[in-house]
Amino acid sequence: MDWLERMKSAMDHIETNLANNISYDEIAQIACCSTYHFQRMFPFITGITLSEYIRRRRLTLAAFELQTTDARVIDVAMKYGYQSPEAFARAFKNLHGVMPISARDKGVSLKAYPRMSFHISIRGDVEMNYRIEQRGAFEMFGVYGLVSQNLQMSFTDVPQFRKQCDEDGSVDLMNELLGRFGNTVLHAALYDHTGESFKYMVCYHLPKGLEIPKRFTKLSVPALTFAIFPEPQCDLQKLWERVYTEWFPTSGYEQVEGPQFEMYYGMPGHTQGEIWIPVKKK
Repeated sequence: MDWLERMKSAMDHIETNLANNISYDEIAQIACCSTYHFQRMFPFITGITLSEYIRRRRLTLAAFELQTTDARVIDVAMKYGYQSPEAFARAFKNLHGVMPISARDKGVSLKAYPRMSFHISIRGDVEMNYRIEQRGAFEMFGVYGLVSQNLQMSFTDVPQFRKQCDEDGSVDLMNELLGRFGNTVLHAALYDHTGESFKYMVCYHLPKGLEIPKRFTKLSVPALTFAIFPEPQCDLQKLWERVYTEWFPTSGYEQVEGPQFEMYYGMPGHTQGEIWIPVKKK
C-alpha cells in the first residue's frame, strides 16, 4: 500500500503541474526512488514512457481548453510548454488528427487521455525466482541498434534487429572469433537509455587479448550488483513486465544506471534465459 500511495502522490504532482515546468527529479523524489529507476519503471507499469504520458495529458487539456474557451491557440500552446505555435500544431495534429484551430469546429472528433491511477491487482500465486550477485568489471563486444522506449515498439524492434544480425553475418562472425558454433545464441545488452530510446547490443563476453574487427563495438561494464531473474522457457518479454510490476515495488531494491542484460544459454530451439538488472538497496 505504501508503494501505491507514493505512486499516487507522484501522479498528483504531474497533474497539478501540467501547465508548469515538470521536474523528473521531483517526481522521482515523491515516489521515493531515483530518477533513473522511475523513468525505467514507468513504461513497464503504464505501457508508455513518462514523457509520452505527460505529452498526452497536456494535449488532452489543451484540446478541452480550445473547445470550451476563447483562448488563442498561441496562448494555449505556451501554457502547455510549446515554444511556438508550429510545434504545438504538429504535436496536436499527431495526437488528435486535426489542427488546433479546428478543435472548435462543430462535430470535430478529438482524443482524450485520462489521468492514470494505480490499484492493487489480484493475480495468481506465481513464484518469481531471483538472486542478487556482485560482479566485478567486465567487457562485452557486439553490434547494436537503437530501439524505442515504447514497449510495444521495442517488443517488435528487438526480434527484427536480432534477425538482422543473423542475416548479415554478425552472429556467425562473433561466434567464429569466440571459437563457437556459428548459430550459437548470443547475449544482449540494453544500455544508454534516454527518454525515447536505448541501445540494444547483440553481444558476448570479450576474451582477454582478443582483437575485434571495427564493425563491432566494445562495451565496458563497471563493477555492479545485479538482480538476476532466470526464465527456463525464455519468455523474457513477460518476465520484464513481472520484474517491474511485481518484484521492484516490494523488493526494497531500485535500479541504478548501468547496462541491463538478457543472457541466453544454449542452442536455437533449446535456449534458456536470464535478465540481469543493476540494483542497489533503497
